[in-house]
Amino acid sequence: MKEKNVLQLVLSMSLPMVISMAVNALYNIIDSYFVAKVSEDAMTALALVFPIQNLVNAIAIGFGVGINAVIAFYLGAGDEMQANKAATLGTLLSFLHGILMMSVCIVGMPFFLRSFTSDQEMIALALTYSNRVFLFASITTVGLSFEKIFQAMGRMKATMICMMSGCVANIILDPLMILGIGFFPKMGMAGAAYATGIGQCITLISYLMFYAICHMPVRVGRSYVSLDKTILKKLYVIGTSATLNLALPSLLISVLNRLLVDFSGKYVLVLGVYYKLQTFIYLTANGIIQGIRPLIGYNFGAGEHERVKKIFRIALTMNMGIMLLGMGLSWVIPERLIGLFTDSAETIEIGRTALHRISLGFAISAISITCSGALEGLGKGFSSLIISMMRYVLVIMPAAYLLSRVMGANGVWLAFAFTEFVTALAAALIYRRETKISPQKKIQL
Repeated sequence: MKEKNVLQLVLSMSLPMVISMAVNALYNIIDSYFVAKVSEDAMTALALVFPIQNLVNAIAIGFGVGINAVIAFYLGAGDEMQANKAATLGTLLSFLHGILMMSVCIVGMPFFLRSFTSDQEMIALALTYSNRVFLFASITTVGLSFEKIFQAMGRMKATMICMMSGCVANIILDPLMILGIGFFPKMGMAGAAYATGIGQCITLISYLMFYAICHMPVRVGRSYVSLDKTILKKLYVIGTSATLNLALPSLLISVLNRLLVDFSGKYVLVLGVYYKLQTFIYLTANGIIQGIRPLIGYNFGAGEHERVKKIFRIALTMNMGIMLLGMGLSWVIPERLIGLFTDSAETIEIGRTALHRISLGFAISAISITCSGALEGLGKGFSSLIISMMRYVLVIMPAAYLLSRVMGANGVWLAFAFTEFVTALAAALIYRRETKISPQKKIQL
C-alpha cells in the first residue's frame, strides 16, 4: 500500500468498489421500480420508510468506518494483534447494534409514520415493508463489519464479489417476489422486504466463505475478544462521527418531507425518487471514497504524508468526473429517469424541475465528499462531521425553509445546489487546515 504507483493503487482499490456500489445503486432503482408497479401509494410508502432504513444502514456503515480506520492504522503501524482485536470487537459490537436497531425500529415505526400521514392504507403498506426488512438488521450490520474489515486489508475484489452477489440476488428476486412470477406468490411490499433481506444474507455468507477459504492477515476469533479501552474509544470516536455523517441525510429527508407534504404528496414522491436516482451517482463516488480510505489510513499510519496528498488529488478528480456525468444525465433525460417510477405527467414534470435544479450542485459537491472521506481516513472524524453537518443540517435546512416560503416547493430543490456551493468552500478550508502537518511530526490516530 505504500510502494505501488499511487494512480494504479487508487484504481485497483477503488474500481472494484465503484462497480459494486454501482450495482448496489442499480438494485435500489430496480427495487423501487417494481414497488412502483404495485401502486404510486406503495412508492410513497417506501419513500416514508426510507429515512429510517437509511439511518440503520448509516449506523452500520458508520461504525464499520471506525473498524476500517482502526484496522488500517494498526496494519500500517505493523501491529497485527491490535488489528485482530479491533476486528473482533468491532464485529461483536456490530451484531449487538443490529439486534438493538431491529427492536427499536419495529416498535417505533408506526409512531414515525403517523407523524407524516393519516392515510391508513399508506401506513399499512409502509409497515408491511418495514416490519419485515428490519428483521434482517443484525445480518446487515455484521455483513457491513466484514465489508470494512476486508477493505482495511485491501481485499477489494473479494468485497466487490460479496456485495454484488447480494445485490444480484436481490435484483433477481424483486420481480419474482413482488409481482409473483413462476411458483412465487405475489407478495407486493412484503416481497420487496424479503428480497432485500435474502440478498443481505447472501452477502454475509459470501464474506464468511472468503474468510474461511482465503488466508487473511486480520483474524476474528474468541482469543481476540478483549474490552480494550483504547480500541473501544477509537472505534466509537471515529465510528460515531462517520455514523452521524451518514445518518444526517435521514434527518434531512424527514425535514424536507415535512416541508413538501404541505404542497402535495407528489413532491414527497419526487424527493423519494430523487434519492433513489442519486444513489447511482453518489454511491459510485462513495465507492472511490471507500477505496481510498484504507489507503489514506495505512499511509498515514506509516508516515507517508506525500502519498496521502496524491491519493486525495486523484480521488477528487475521479469524483468530479462522476458528478459531472450525473449532472449531464439529469439535464438530458430527466423525464425518462422519473418515468421509471410513475406514469403521472404531473409528477414527471415536478421531477424534471427537481433534477434540473438539484443537479446544479453535483459537480462542486465532489469537493466536500472527497474532503469528508479523506478526513475519516486520517482519523479526523470530527472535522468530517462538521462538513456533513453543513451539507445536511446547518445550511440546507434553513435554506430550504426560507426558499420554500418565497418560491414554493421549487425553492426546496434550489436549496440543494446552494448548499453544495457553500459547503464546498468550507470543506476546502477545513481540509487545508487539518492537513497542515510537518513531515517530521509523528501523528497518532
